[in-house]
Amino acid sequence: MSLNLYALARPFLFSIDPEAAHDFTLNQLARTQNTRLDRAYRQAWVADPVKLAGLTFPNRVGMAAGLDKNARCIDGLGAMGFGFVEVGTVTPLAQPGNDKPRMFRLPQAKALINRLGFNNEGLEVFLSNVKKSNFRQQGRLLGLNIGKNALTPIERATDDYLIGLSGVYAHADYVTVNISSPNTKNLRSLQTDEALDHLLSALNERKQELAEQHQKKVPVFLKIAPDLDDEQVAIIAASLKKHNIDGVIATNTTLSRDAVHGLEHAEETGGLSGAPVLAVSNHVIRLLRQHLGAQFPIIGVGGIMSAYDAVSKIEAGADVVQIYSGLIYKGPALVHEVAKALKQLSDQ
Repeated sequence: MSLNLYALARPFLFSIDPEAAHDFTLNQLARTQNTRLDRAYRQAWVADPVKLAGLTFPNRVGMAAGLDKNARCIDGLGAMGFGFVEVGTVTPLAQPGNDKPRMFRLPQAKALINRLGFNNEGLEVFLSNVKKSNFRQQGRLLGLNIGKNALTPIERATDDYLIGLSGVYAHADYVTVNISSPNTKNLRSLQTDEALDHLLSALNERKQELAEQHQKKVPVFLKIAPDLDDEQVAIIAASLKKHNIDGVIATNTTLSRDAVHGLEHAEETGGLSGAPVLAVSNHVIRLLRQHLGAQFPIIGVGGIMSAYDAVSKIEAGADVVQIYSGLIYKGPALVHEVAKALKQLSDQ
């Protein structure tokens, strides 16, 4: 949707329940993708290739996971100018997620709170949708994001991640292991050193088996939370290197409400995304870069509402970036704005 068209559509979308607006938008994308109607949101392509984790990213701006949980709108999102699109989080079995209402806007802060809880239609439907997409045939990259079912005990979480990895491996350019959503009970406990060591060891072993089986190497990324102290970030960085994980995505949503205190909906349970996450996400990225060195792939996400914000992510140490809440507040034109700014930065 062009800037002017999105400016016209946004008042309507913001006048209805956030999840209803989300569902309406995805339904329209699914209906119009790969048709002439995609001109309503198609953006000019910015080529800015960068090599990362053995892949060539066509440009440096991607769609973050969480928007298209069931992989229904990959081609529609691709039309907006993303060099890479990440869909999910998908769990082995379908699940409804948490009770509604579970999404809230904080427009004064350019922020969202969600407690969706990995609502999705399960791995089988997800993969069926992925196979229908033309996105990868266009030379773009597709990330598939995996998680655990809510009813799976946390001590059996590794089983779900291995099911997910085995299922998506053949259809992904990279796989993201999401252990950082705040909306699945105890999930973030997997970021602690002993639990993380067990999970990453099992994933690395399965990844090697799958590479042999499919005769190709698919990078695995770990997505982490912003609510980590410096010591926890150091432990995660050491674990990533120890277990040959290919990259890290920093960061998911935050539980902190310091930046939105006093605003309507600020005390709702769930993960806060949008502008308030920029600084804390950038801090985690800086720490990761210090611990991981210059060559380790980092995807920066959290709080990108402008080209300036995206540049700050690169300056903090990210190689490429992803957006989500910024797309909701600014529309598809933000994708082109960010891609263009990062190309100018890389050309310097």
